[in-house]
Amino acid sequence: MTLFIDEKKLCDLGRAVVEVEAAAVAALAVRIDKFFVQACRHMLACEGRIVVIGMGKSGHIGGKIAATLASTGTPAFFVHPGEASHGDLGMITNKDVVLALSNSGETDEILTIVPLIKRLGVPLISMTGNSSSALATSSTVHIDVSVEKEACPLGLAPTSSTTAVLVMGDALAVSMLEERGFTAEDFAFSHPGGRLGRRLLLHIQDIMHTGDRIPQVTEDVLLGDALVEMTKKSLGMTVVVDVKSRVTGVFTDGDLRRVIDHEWDVHTTPITEVMTRQCKTVQADLLAAEALQLMEQSAINALPVVDSENRLVGAFNMHDLLKAGVV
Repeated sequence: MTLFIDEKKLCDLGRAVVEVEAAAVAALAVRIDKFFVQACRHMLACEGRIVVIGMGKSGHIGGKIAATLASTGTPAFFVHPGEASHGDLGMITNKDVVLALSNSGETDEILTIVPLIKRLGVPLISMTGNSSSALATSSTVHIDVSVEKEACPLGLAPTSSTTAVLVMGDALAVSMLEERGFTAEDFAFSHPGGRLGRRLLLHIQDIMHTGDRIPQVTEDVLLGDALVEMTKKSLGMTVVVDVKSRVTGVFTDGDLRRVIDHEWDVHTTPITEVMTRQCKTVQADLLAAEALQLMEQSAINALPVVDSENRLVGAFNMHDLLKAGVV
């Protein structure tokens, strides 16, 4: 039996949802007002954590808002209001700020713990769709996130309303991020396991080969000796240094191809005759992502690492960057 699908109807419904939710988000712009600023002030002054609470779909949105706050410089966590009534309220201290989410503003599980929050003396910030609700009127600061209608054709499933709360939560988080002077490096410290974290935190000194693992020869060796060193260390190059370990050149796979084309004798040719002079080098404190950019711009696959006096301290290649997750 073939199932008939009205493709046009599906697309029309999908577009209608996007349009309704986009309108709900656009309507929030005028509500970035003095109450929004007051909420930010309380959060910025918080000496503890931002405790986000919400039931049902609001709870799911609350979890995401708490995660966004925490990853952008505002310590936060989510507490289920139903569990709060059975012991988890002890997670809230008098140094915290509570952010309560409820579209109706009349969620029983939240209203049950509002007096206890009040007794702690902590600021209560609410985001509801009803400014006259019990939660809104009992809050220190209320932010209006009401929507004209849900995107659900039945008007029942939380759609536009949850999107509006999510966007307002992002607005709070990003505004405080900017006010705190939160940087990309700060963000990376909160995300050390992700690619962004690796690109912003990983330095060449974290991945380079050092000591006996550095492919290097002195200026007085022959081409054959350099080839042996290249093969042994497997970085696709060998660095050439003087008697004070200062880099004077490199011999790479590309140089080797040129040597083969010109039929140089590996047993009699000094490495100084075929090496690349004035080679690119980097220092150990350079970000790995910056080194990657240099390598891509110069079309090279390996680099020597030097100190402030051009002495060789390490080496790495593109495979090391790939293995570290920078590429």
